[in-house]
Amino acid sequence: MTKVARNPLLWVLLLLLSLIFMGPLVVMGLTALKTPGDAQAADWSFWPSEFTARAFELLFSSPDNPILRWFLNSLIAASAHSVLVVITASLAGYALARMDFRGKNIMFAIIISTMFVPGFIFMMPNFLMLDRFGWLDTLLAIVVPGAAGAFGVFFMRQFFLSLPKEFEESARIDGAGPFTTFFRIMLPNATPALVTLLVLSFLANWNDFIWPLYVLFNDANLTLQPGLSKLQGAYTIDYPVIMAGAVIASLPVLILYTFVQRFVIEGVASSGVKG
Repeated sequence: MTKVARNPLLWVLLLLLSLIFMGPLVVMGLTALKTPGDAQAADWSFWPSEFTARAFELLFSSPDNPILRWFLNSLIAASAHSVLVVITASLAGYALARMDFRGKNIMFAIIISTMFVPGFIFMMPNFLMLDRFGWLDTLLAIVVPGAAGAFGVFFMRQFFLSLPKEFEESARIDGAGPFTTFFRIMLPNATPALVTLLVLSFLANWNDFIWPLYVLFNDANLTLQPGLSKLQGAYTIDYPVIMAGAVIASLPVLILYTFVQRFVIEGVASSGVKG
C-alpha cells in the first residue's frame, strides 16, 4: 500500500477524478454569482466578471417561488421516508437472513424480482391508492410510497448475513428472545449498513422529480426539485437564479455525505461480503 501511495500516477488519477466530480459544482456556484448578461454571454468565461448575489436575493424575495417552503417540504419528506425505509428494510432483512420459516427463499425471490420491474409501472396503482386514502397533494404521498422497497431489504439481508452467528448464540444462551436479540445485539452492529441505507434513501427521495410532480398540485406543497423547475420561464431562462436554486438543493446532500461518508463506505463494503 505504501508503494502504491507513493506512485505519482495515482495522485494524477485522483486529481483528474476530483476535477471531474467537483468541476460541475464549482461552475454551478460561480454561475449563481454572475449577472444574467455575463451568464449568457457568447464569450463564456469560467470566472464571473462581476460578483453579485442578485440570484439568491431574487430567489428568496419572490412570492411566486416559496423556496424556503419547498426546502422544508423536501427535508421533512426525505427524512421521514428514509426512516421508514430503514425500519421496514432492517426488520425484513433480518427475518430473511437469520430466521428459518417456510417459503423464505420464495418470498426473497419475489421481493428481488420487483427490482427488475420499471418504476413507471407502479405510478398509476400508487396514484389510485393515494387517491383512495386521501393523501394526494400532501407530503404523505411522497413519504409512504417506496418505503418498503426491494433494494433496502436486499441490502440489509446481505449485511445481516455477514455478521457472525455467535452474536445470536450468545444472546440465546443469556435468555434473549428474537426481538431482544434484534434490537439490542444485531441492530447496533448494523450501524454502518443502517446509515448507508438512510443516506441512499434520503438522496433518492430528495432528488425525486417525477413522482412529486405527479401527486402534488398546490405550489405551496411542492418539494424542492419540482419547485425549482418553475424557475425556468417559457421564453427566457435566468441561469444565475436556476444555478442558485441548484446550489441550495445540493448543500444538504453535500453536508450529509461529509459527516457519514465513513459509514457509507463501511456499509457498502460489508454488505457484499457474504450471501
